Amino acid sequence: MSNRREVPGIREYEGPAGGWGALRATAQAIRLQMETIKAPITLMRTNQPDGFDCPGCAWPDKEHRSTFQFCENGAKAVTWEATTKRVTPEFFAANTVTSLLQRSDFELEDQGRLTHPLVYDRATDTFRAVEWDAAFRRIGEILQGLAPEQVEFYTSGRASNEAAYLYQLFAREYGTNNFPDCSNMCHEPTSVGLPQSIGIGKGTVSLEDFDACDLILSIGHNPGTNHPRMMGTLHEASRRNVPIIVFNPLRERALERFADPQNWVEMATYGSTRIASTYFQVNAGGDAAALKGIMKALLAMEADQGGVLDRDFIAAHTTGFEAFAADLDATTWEDIEKASGLKRADLEQVAIAYAKAKATIVTYGMGITQHNKGTANVRLIADLLLLRGNFGKPGAGICPLRGHSNVQGNRTVGITEKPSEAFLKQMDETFGLQLPRQHGHDAVQAMQAMVDGRAKALICLGGNFAVALPDPGQAFPAMGRLDLSVHIGTKLNRTHLLVAKETFLFPCLGRTELDVQETGPQSVTVEDSMSMVHASAGKLAPASEHLRSEPAIVAGIARATLPASKVPWQELVADYDRIRDLIDKTVPGFEAFNERIRQPGGFRLPLPPTERQWHTPSGKAEFSVYGGVHEDAEVLGGENVLRLITIRSHDQYNTTIYAMDDRYRGVFGRRDVLFMNEADMAAQGLEHGDLVELETLVPGRPLRLAGLTAIAYGIAQGSVAAYYPEANVLVPLDYIDKESGTPSYKSIPVRVRRAAAA
Repeated sequence: MSNRREVPGIREYEGPAGGWGALRATAQAIRLQMETIKAPITLMRTNQPDGFDCPGCAWPDKEHRSTFQFCENGAKAVTWEATTKRVTPEFFAANTVTSLLQRSDFELEDQGRLTHPLVYDRATDTFRAVEWDAAFRRIGEILQGLAPEQVEFYTSGRASNEAAYLYQLFAREYGTNNFPDCSNMCHEPTSVGLPQSIGIGKGTVSLEDFDACDLILSIGHNPGTNHPRMMGTLHEASRRNVPIIVFNPLRERALERFADPQNWVEMATYGSTRIASTYFQVNAGGDAAALKGIMKALLAMEADQGGVLDRDFIAAHTTGFEAFAADLDATTWEDIEKASGLKRADLEQVAIAYAKAKATIVTYGMGITQHNKGTANVRLIADLLLLRGNFGKPGAGICPLRGHSNVQGNRTVGITEKPSEAFLKQMDETFGLQLPRQHGHDAVQAMQAMVDGRAKALICLGGNFAVALPDPGQAFPAMGRLDLSVHIGTKLNRTHLLVAKETFLFPCLGRTELDVQETGPQSVTVEDSMSMVHASAGKLAPASEHLRSEPAIVAGIARATLPASKVPWQELVADYDRIRDLIDKTVPGFEAFNERIRQPGGFRLPLPPTERQWHTPSGKAEFSVYGGVHEDAEVLGGENVLRLITIRSHDQYNTTIYAMDDRYRGVFGRRDVLFMNEADMAAQGLEHGDLVELETLVPGRPLRLAGLTAIAYGIAQGSVAAYYPEANVLVPLDYIDKESGTPSYKSIPVRVRRAAAA
């Protein structure tokens, strides 16, 4: 660093992840957002049996072995929601939509909590207060005049099971399966790929498995920022000498060393614990090649010495091994090394470690899924685990790291554009309906329908739909051509301001707030990333007397749209137990739902692979064939072609930006940077601190982004990284994984050049 010129806002961060830095950041979040008296009480209720589920990540709760069950970014999520700041009708009267669009995403959400239902007034270009019933009536009138296939029903991962269930019931009774969902943009390859491999689209491990494993492979995720409560689990595993082998293009501090704020020895001594025992900086888009290299080495070891593969498990529980093995044999080490950016000897060492381990867990995130072959990547991880029978035994299995706090639960209770016939039949019988069978739109398909003019209305149960999607050059104007947009949320965001002919903005209760309905205080339920379902009950007074719960808002729109509905919407909202009784009747695994949810810790949904049962067409786990490593090597090795990865900062969760710092990566007060390998900078004639512009090299409409500052960083050669959602302007809307529809946010071919002089 000493030979580089100084760049404003860029300085090396010396500390570990967690530790005193995390405590200082938590204190700052409290100071900026909440009353210091209420904040500690609120935070201590986070993820406790009689409290509320963190509105942040979906990592499961411990068996309450610690005093507090929140992390730094969880505290940010809680204080961000429980802020004392308010956005009133007076604020909107003083600020036009046009002027608000000039503010940053951080500034918009930092204004505070929405307090009143609002409608857009085109004459004044402002939002104004509206009565709930009047708004519901107008929305119902518009929806009654549209064909159901013209309406898109978007769901954010923070919505409760109860809200999501009512939402899918409303949309299906209305007549559509158009369910664009936030999971379409992150873990859809898991939902598509794992059912093909093991018969269910969920992870198979529990927290107890992490106590029993003797090897962890961590691929394509940054837990310190994106699922930070996981750091405690990795910390414990490392301290009992479990090897943690990391594959990630960027050097991430949380994967290198971590100081647990609950470990008073580490805090008192300013110590830390090493996390990664070995760290491989795989190329962006090179994960498939790396996985195939490990498995090719395993098969070679089996041929040489035997006893490496679990032959009994493969014979009894799998199919497709012969074609899988033949493909590995045909894949050359030259292509594997070129595509992965890793050496054969390194991948062979990983294979040796894996062969020695009696129980292995593979954890992965969006570094695996957000690629144009994301589904195939997921299946390769399953293949690796199948080779040594790492399903259905303690300490072993697959662990997809879901992002938002109930994104998995939403899918479980029916938020899917491709519902099964069994689910629809059960719904029909329960409600006396004939629900639509035609598959609907996912997130990208919904936006494409909006761009093409086929979609006329969008209803959003939370989220920041247009900002989260790629290609705002197409997405943002399409929002303005809609007849209707309806947004249910806690805070203002940019998507709300991309107004349609008629736009409504409805403020809802947050996870931290008391929800009182006709029969008294209510609880909702959520499902974590390990299939545990538990209750959540807020305790804070609502931010405004005008707020309504998400189930109440959904029911209000449904009643106005479907006056002859067979669903007793008002009765269901009066007591959420009644909603759970319906989930009990229609969703497998939720038997005795209300009884079991009242048990501390809740209950776990069935996971057949943990019993070595495979709900696939063959009745067995299925190996896959990934034949594209040579193609990957050719694309990744193109002259002057770099691969762009979009990433979050540490002060960010999804599209929510809590502050402008990214301290673990040494970025402070700014987001306009491009992380580059020093060798790539030299090859492009660039220096640390130069202004650059990027151009997407995907055939079709050219996309460009200028005004970024190139900074030298520990990133794999051939890969560059920039912040999401700003870099979404470089991601074509149709550059997706064809199997799952997930955008390729993590492997966009780009060219980087010095910015032209002003």
